[in-house]
Amino acid sequence: MSAIRVIKKYPNRRLYDTEISSYITIEDVRQLIVDGESFEVRDAKTGEDLTRQVLLQIITEHEQDGQPMLSTQLLSQLIRFYGDSLQGFMGNYLERSMQLFLEQQQQFRSQMGGLLGQTPWAVLNQLTERNMALWKDFQQHLGNGLGSATATPQAKDKPERKAR
Repeated sequence: MSAIRVIKKYPNRRLYDTEISSYITIEDVRQLIVDGESFEVRDAKTGEDLTRQVLLQIITEHEQDGQPMLSTQLLSQLIRFYGDSLQGFMGNYLERSMQLFLEQQQQFRSQMGGLLGQTPWAVLNQLTERNMALWKDFQQHLGNGLGSATATPQAKDKPERKAR
């Protein structure tokens, strides 16, 4: 298992990735997250852990661009939990909820991957075969229904026997 990647943050707000010995952007840090890389951001002078601040900065920048994930109502509700007796519980709850959501999403993707892992023509052929089977079944039942419907009027024409 490799050590956690260390990114140093300098007073001029530049980020230095010690693993590749190069300056990186906040977008590069976001890509590390997307790629599942473990890292921490440290103040270059004091060594203080700044990881949470950088993560919040990434969220803030992405919330300003495009379609935000966090509504004003949700953010307001989160702020209300600061200082509340349930503040510690809320962090755990959100973390566990996100983990459950990610597990369900992964399960859904694997199920869809199994379905879509086939060539588009194979999926189309399966759908066509299923539709043909349903159509044949429908025609068969329709034919049986019409057959019994045409038999009924003939039965009415015959004289009825009285039951004794």
